[in-house]
Amino acid sequence: MNFSDDCLSIIFYGLDNCIDHDSFGLTCHRWLHLQDFNRRSLQFECSTTILRPSSSPTNGDIHTFQLHRLLRRFQHLKSLSLSNCSELSDSGLTRLLSYGSNLQKLNLSCCLKVTDYGLSLVASGCPSLISISLYRCPSITDKGLETLASGCLSMKDVNISYCSQISDKGLKAVTHWCHQLHAINISHCEGISGVGFEGCSNTLAYVEAESCKLNPEGVIAIVSGGGLEYLDVSSLSWSILGDSLPGISFASHLKILNFRLCRTVSDTSVVAIAKGCPLLEEWNLALCHEVRLPGWQAVGLNCKNLKRLHVNRCHNLCDNGLQALREGCKNLSILYLNGCVRLTSVALELFKFHRADVCIKEIEMMCIKPFWEFK
Repeated sequence: MNFSDDCLSIIFYGLDNCIDHDSFGLTCHRWLHLQDFNRRSLQFECSTTILRPSSSPTNGDIHTFQLHRLLRRFQHLKSLSLSNCSELSDSGLTRLLSYGSNLQKLNLSCCLKVTDYGLSLVASGCPSLISISLYRCPSITDKGLETLASGCLSMKDVNISYCSQISDKGLKAVTHWCHQLHAINISHCEGISGVGFEGCSNTLAYVEAESCKLNPEGVIAIVSGGGLEYLDVSSLSWSILGDSLPGISFASHLKILNFRLCRTVSDTSVVAIAKGCPLLEEWNLALCHEVRLPGWQAVGLNCKNLKRLHVNRCHNLCDNGLQALREGCKNLSILYLNGCVRLTSVALELFKFHRADVCIKEIEMMCIKPFWEFK
């Protein structure tokens, strides 16, 4: 009991697992207070159950009540996950005005009742926020995103996938205000064409845009910052304009590119990207049926750093195309290949003979994703 609080805090941080942390807090009230003071992350009970508050209110919204109690108790949190708290309303976030100043990471995924007003509370109470997930928050609009971006200027990671009311206007607010933006997920946001990325910071390195309706101008805007390293435009929604992807060729730092199920991508785009993106290490072209011999030849000739290539169920990959890949792509180590109906067994055996260094995998895999705070 003669130890100072600072000394006890050092001991607490030296403990290496949750069980020891809990045992520390059970020693006495003073040690429990120190445990609460030093807690930096909290995952609410709806998000895969790390903490289970035992008390329940007699009336009102249970999630709001519990959140208020926990934020009063843990006043120095840096990371808070409220994922799947579908009954949490805007009022539940009011405590962030008092206790959110240190918060850096906030997960509101599937918080169905959180609206633009709730985001305004986050913007006012959490100026140090660098990462937020608004995955499947259907009530969030451009207005809320504008308020959030203008209040949290240090934001680096933003997930707004499946936010159906977000358009390029809201996206523009994020890219305009958040000059340190590193990663953003806009997958399944049908109101976004991509033009909201225009003028984005060169810190933007990671973009997920699965099943979006990107137009050519939007694609060029995505790569306009110059720092893009990862891009997922898989299942790109069909456009009357046809192939909208040649602009990706300006992303000279691109390392991972996912075109899976981009059925309208043509040789024009593939040739341009193969020539313009020399650092590509992984390229998923699975189910890209319009890629033909000129495209495969361009990949083999120009993609000298390519390590992983996905060609599963590419209906127009023929023997000559596989030969081009075999003779080129000198750093290739894994080829994901199955269901290519125009390939003969002879061409496949020749590939295996001449490129024994390449592992052919029949299983269909997704591209390797870099670290993402809230997957």
